[in-house]
Amino acid sequence: MSMPVRTTPTTHRLCAALLAALAVPALPAMAQEAEAKDAKPAVKTLDQVTVTGSRIKRVEIEQALPITSITKQEIDAQGITSAEQLLMYLNIASNGSDNLASNAGIVQDTLRGDNGVSGANLRGQGSDATLVLLNGRRVATHGLKGRAVDLNSIPFAAIERVEVLRDGASAIYGTDAIGGVINFITKRDYQGAQVTGFVDVTEEGGGNVYRSSLLFGHGDLDKDGWNAFGTVSVKRNTILRGDDRDFSNSFQPERGLSPDTRGTPFATVFSLGTSGVGSTSLLKGGVFEPGNATRLTAVNIYNLPGAEGCEAAGPNMGPYAYRSWNSLSSKYACAWDYPAAAVIQQPVDSVDFIGRATFRIGEQHEAYVELTGSKVKVAKTFEPNQISSSTSTAATSLGPTTWYPLNANTKATYDLVYNALAAYFGAGQLNYGAPIAYRWRCMACGPRQIETTTDSYRFVAGIGGMLGDWTYDVGLSRASSKSESILGTGFHYTDALKAALGSGLINPFLAPGQAQSAEAMAALDAASAAGVKLYGGESIVTELDASVSGELGFFRLPGGSIAMATGIDLRREEYKFDGDQRTDKRAVFNAPFDDANALGDVSRDIKAVYVEFNLPVFKNFDLNLAGRYDDYSGFGSTTNPKVSFRYQPFESLLFRGAYSTGFKVPNFNQLYNGISEVQYTGQDLADPATCPSGKANPSVVGCEIIRPVELFGGNPQLAPEESTQKSFGFVYSPMDRFNIALDWWEIERTNTIRAAARDVLITYYDEFEANWIRDASGEVVAIDRRYINSGGSLTRGIELDANFNGEVAGGRWNINLNGSYLNLFKTKALDTLPYSSNLIGKYVRYYNLPIRWKHTLNFNWTREAWSHTFSQIHRDGYYDEPAASFPSYIPDGWNPRVEGYTTYNYNVTWTGIERLKLGFGIKNLFNQDPPFTAHQNDFAAGAGWEPRIADPRGRAYTFLVEYDLW
Repeated sequence: MSMPVRTTPTTHRLCAALLAALAVPALPAMAQEAEAKDAKPAVKTLDQVTVTGSRIKRVEIEQALPITSITKQEIDAQGITSAEQLLMYLNIASNGSDNLASNAGIVQDTLRGDNGVSGANLRGQGSDATLVLLNGRRVATHGLKGRAVDLNSIPFAAIERVEVLRDGASAIYGTDAIGGVINFITKRDYQGAQVTGFVDVTEEGGGNVYRSSLLFGHGDLDKDGWNAFGTVSVKRNTILRGDDRDFSNSFQPERGLSPDTRGTPFATVFSLGTSGVGSTSLLKGGVFEPGNATRLTAVNIYNLPGAEGCEAAGPNMGPYAYRSWNSLSSKYACAWDYPAAAVIQQPVDSVDFIGRATFRIGEQHEAYVELTGSKVKVAKTFEPNQISSSTSTAATSLGPTTWYPLNANTKATYDLVYNALAAYFGAGQLNYGAPIAYRWRCMACGPRQIETTTDSYRFVAGIGGMLGDWTYDVGLSRASSKSESILGTGFHYTDALKAALGSGLINPFLAPGQAQSAEAMAALDAASAAGVKLYGGESIVTELDASVSGELGFFRLPGGSIAMATGIDLRREEYKFDGDQRTDKRAVFNAPFDDANALGDVSRDIKAVYVEFNLPVFKNFDLNLAGRYDDYSGFGSTTNPKVSFRYQPFESLLFRGAYSTGFKVPNFNQLYNGISEVQYTGQDLADPATCPSGKANPSVVGCEIIRPVELFGGNPQLAPEESTQKSFGFVYSPMDRFNIALDWWEIERTNTIRAAARDVLITYYDEFEANWIRDASGEVVAIDRRYINSGGSLTRGIELDANFNGEVAGGRWNINLNGSYLNLFKTKALDTLPYSSNLIGKYVRYYNLPIRWKHTLNFNWTREAWSHTFSQIHRDGYYDEPAASFPSYIPDGWNPRVEGYTTYNYNVTWTGIERLKLGFGIKNLFNQDPPFTAHQNDFAAGAGWEPRIADPRGRAYTFLVEYDLW
């Protein structure tokens, strides 16, 4: 998609460089060098090609859309092994919660159930607003939530190149592509056989990646009239645990970060009230110490004055930061680093296949069939369950019958706890013989694990070719993604667990080096719920599409003939989701069943027609007009235009711009999900009716801590989202060794569908008063956070790509700088409200983290069989989330600024032996740790680090072997 800037024999070389500048912003070096090296001193004849974003065929130097194109060779040169890694590398991709590390532990409520899903999120618009294609056609969204395509199901080993359309909603593929279109393009034909092996091994262990593939094909389309090929790939990502990396540590209270839990491997003793059942435990209604008027209701005997200290009570333990969490009653409690105990990278095993057969029919037509399939297994692993004593008598609660009793089997442990408490607080404040209420992390229960298996397939049959001077293509496809999640380790039937706890058989007060008895472990094994199905779902898309394109020879403009493309797109989307299908629904403690969101078969039909014209108004000015009409069952019709231009006033300068609109209907979950309740566990929330900031501060009347349940679910009254996209840029190439491309863009969305944000409900309490549900006394008991059409968002940015190349030491070198600059990101809660302040460079929970600048700087040098690539990858810093204790308590070491993150990679490939390619690389050459962040771990993954920004694996070594058997 470049332009001719010379008429000398070197024209094609500069065109290749410009093509890289426009089409390969992230990974250009290798492709540019290969094209330059292979160039011959003759005029290049270019074939007509179809590019992502247009159905009109044109020669590649005329293509002027802002498209990023990445080849297989460039992907290999960066040691990239998956579609997820590629999206993390691209600067156009957002810093969103779309990778496995961001979803490894605690996630935003609407994403729960996305077990093992990696999504594509362009320009921060969300994975559900980014259209993912495979060979130009849609694939099914993930079977569990049906929100977005799972990148793990893409047959990455068969990818020939990846094209990213960066100008927003596409009038060709669908107006729901608000963030852009990413098209994974595989080989179309192949002859021979090739085996590939790739490993990506970390220096510190954990998080390794292994991949092998076999590619085979036969048949010459020109000679035999047919070709068939297939490729099979096997991949494994090994687990990376939080305690495998030193930076994964939330015990840094002096910097504003500490774990908010008193459920520890050596249990913390609790008082559950000053009256009633809650005051009948060993600790009664709480205890007092001399000189302190605060009633102490949570005490760990390891943290009492003169004791060994919380750190001696077991791994990952430390004092509870009671000041940080505004909980003075927990002065002597201990905490456990549950964020660091979470898994950083989930283990993933996948097998995928793609096969394609093409048949030549006469001289002008080809018929083809294509089948892709994959099986992805993900074991999402959490920290062990917390056992929290309760006063409730509900069957699913751990009421008084489960408190630690005093009996012959427990007396030694019971007296150990009692004596330590009595020695400091005095026996008069205790109730000897009463059961002990406590909070405990059940390490013996094992880590909680949810095992998700996703089976995906897509079948395509089509025919294409020439009808006179016009090309055509007709295809029928059906794609499915079917997922099932079952419980693994760490989950137990509630009734059996309660019985074991209440008998005292299980001991929550074990010191380091001690272990549960054989009888206790047998009881836990008998209570295990491993193998119970949580839920399952399937997403299906069936599509018939047809298109024709050619020149209107009878109608010319001063710049040449008008080109036209038109087509139809008939599509049915189906979705179903089932919950607990057991006849005997025996309760499983803390298991995240999702019965409220069970859906039978739901579907919608979409009928679309589009047309596109390329108008060469003048020799140096082209205007492209496109429009798409969509009719959605249940939502009516919409017409969305797209206008783009290309103006080349000089051979060395090109201007381009585009305007389009988008239209995105709610997904099935957003419409039809039932109501589910999630207990708010934070310590920072207050009633906005009496505390306008909504920020808890016990020292201020009306700002007491509240912990209501939050309601989530679908909303059948949702309206579609709408958007407008604008872009303007230029490409400048004053010499054949240098070129630069700069593109400004803007996306404005209205009626954005979101779960009602808690901070919005607080800030605009008057508008959302009805969402705060109260009991008869006026206390807040629930917050309605079901999906709403929010006001929208406004995002602006600039994308830069520059290349400089030449020759040195007998080889070709190229320097490429590709960057993305965000200068505006604003949101508004309602359409009638003004936009917020600019959020660029500020911490945002859950969704895109809008850092101002990020770039990739590549240096490549190629000589004969050797090719070297050295890369710098930079992500800007930002202002952190305020600590939970703000403003009442500010830790001494608190720094509101999170530092930037810069890493360096090196890769070398060698092709000195015929049919053999070897590669070696080092990722994160200087072993740079992620920068520290104090974001609250009850709402986001990452213990002291941000998975939306950084790679937690550290220095890693990659090895590639590729051999053509014949």
